[in-house]
Amino acid sequence: MKDDIRSRAHRELDHIFKTLLPAQGLPERPAQVKLSHRMLDAMLGGGIALCDAGTGSGKTFAYLAAGTVYARARAAGGLAFQPILISTSSIALQKAVLEEYLPLLSKALLADGKIRRPIRGVIRKGKSRYVCDQRLEERLKAVDLKKKNKKAAQALLSLKEWLDTDEADHLSGYDRRQVCVPAVCSCQRTSCRYQTFLKSCESGRYLFQICNHNLLLADAIHRDSGRRPIFPEACALIIDEAHKLPEAARQMFSVTLSAENVHDLVVSLRQERFLLAAETLERQSRPLVRELASPPEGKPFSKFASQLGALDQVLASVQKQLNGLLSSGTSAQLKRVATAASLLAQPSPDVVCYAGEGEDGGTVLQATPVDLTARLRRTLWLPGRAAILTSGTLAAGGNFRRFKEEAGLMADSRVTESISPSPFDYQKNCLLYLPPEPPVGSGSHYYGQLAQMAAALLGAAHGHALALFTSYAAMAAVKELLRRGGTAYPVFTLGRSAVHTIEQFKSRPGSVLLASGPAWEGMDFPGDCVSLLIIPKLPFPIPDPWKERERGNYPTLRQFIRAVVVPEMQVKLKQGFGRAIRTETDTCVVAILDERAAKGGRYHRDMLAALPDLPVTDSLAEVERFIRRVKPERYFQEVGR
Repeated sequence: MKDDIRSRAHRELDHIFKTLLPAQGLPERPAQVKLSHRMLDAMLGGGIALCDAGTGSGKTFAYLAAGTVYARARAAGGLAFQPILISTSSIALQKAVLEEYLPLLSKALLADGKIRRPIRGVIRKGKSRYVCDQRLEERLKAVDLKKKNKKAAQALLSLKEWLDTDEADHLSGYDRRQVCVPAVCSCQRTSCRYQTFLKSCESGRYLFQICNHNLLLADAIHRDSGRRPIFPEACALIIDEAHKLPEAARQMFSVTLSAENVHDLVVSLRQERFLLAAETLERQSRPLVRELASPPEGKPFSKFASQLGALDQVLASVQKQLNGLLSSGTSAQLKRVATAASLLAQPSPDVVCYAGEGEDGGTVLQATPVDLTARLRRTLWLPGRAAILTSGTLAAGGNFRRFKEEAGLMADSRVTESISPSPFDYQKNCLLYLPPEPPVGSGSHYYGQLAQMAAALLGAAHGHALALFTSYAAMAAVKELLRRGGTAYPVFTLGRSAVHTIEQFKSRPGSVLLASGPAWEGMDFPGDCVSLLIIPKLPFPIPDPWKERERGNYPTLRQFIRAVVVPEMQVKLKQGFGRAIRTETDTCVVAILDERAAKGGRYHRDMLAALPDLPVTDSLAEVERFIRRVKPERYFQEVGR
């Protein structure tokens, strides 16, 4: 892009952050402005910017402002309109971008006369999240709403107004599957709301098209295989929460099989009146489906071998018998499940097969290609298309090496790197506690020590605690021991899917939440409800077949640990630590009780390198003095209210 357009774009960005946004009540943050300029530079030059941006650094406004200015610079240079894709891993962030950040940025630019109409964005989801009008009509005719749960019936009826099934509270999973747009959509209705929505997305109305990582990768796979793209051609990618991209890529480039896949196929065969095939498939797959419906919890992939072989055989038989008789949707469904079963039953040397945890807490079998990073380079990091990748946990121990390896960016000359520290005052508002004698050993003896230390910390901090465990077994053991000990603070445990538990925890001041899994990131606890964060164990990754294969790339175990295992632990620790301080006024004690993190411990320095600079103590009395100093008097009167 020409130098005069580039210079004008950077001046405009300065004007937004130094004049327009402050006029809307947002303070000027020099680090945020610098970050946005880095992002704009990458966009203007077709580069790939890796931006580690700590909590509170304002990365969302940074990339939205940079993207808006970039689009104006393209127009000034005579380039045709192309949207910008924003990919995140959470619906909450997608909604915040659309409903909070973009309206405020638009308001500032409209007031200054920079734009004539608000900046538009649209959230894009996969087909299964949208209503098929024809299937909805068929479902409403087939079901007796009077016999249905009242809320579920109302949710089903509300889909006459809502295109997005996520907007229909209390919609059952079965109803969702019955009315959603099928994988093969061949609707010819002129009034189809889904097709109208797609045309609107292709029309150029929206500068920002917002999706999750899986849909972004699905679009890349479609383009690479010559299938119809999901999104219009984009001039830039913005990937927020980018630390989750490699895991999303493992899912999207993998062939997967779950209990739901098999169950849905059985239902489809029944609906098309192929009852014998449905009954045979259900009977033969029952042992496998039973295993897949429960959590993986360390199950080796080999446990599923014989059951997969049986499923492969029955699916091959069903395909042969029903060839040419099924509808296009069910035929495609049968082909997907049969392909997955065949590949998993007879894996090739080019894939790694393993059992992972699905979104519903059950087991998902995956066959992931060994050349994952090569596929990312070919499908996502296209020549000439700018990409901004940002997150608070892209860098591990101060460098991006591990992320670049996983994302296929190690050898890309377009990559630039930057770290924007959080503006929060951790020296003043946070204290790290490392016990002089951390719990050691294993089993009941270790859990007893851990519960005793947790109880002492709860007393020093007057509850208001979140404890992040690396295993559900440890969480359950500590909960039981705290209960037996008669703790004065209400104790809640967060299972794999218990949103109501978070609401209960937040509504009971002074209470304690024991959590694992998803609670390590993405959950927001501002204010005093988390004034003590307890991390019993450093969150080292759990060994799996993928890691075992990666281990073979390193000459020694030590090199593998330093290059892969430690960086992944540091990223996860940063994510967990981020639950402690969410706003500039939050104050919190973070207690890491792992003996390996203690002074002189094997990973003490690695632990410190993952965290911001903050004071450290080994004194419980200092923990109590800190809490007394930073908390208001009402804080100490909240327990039991």
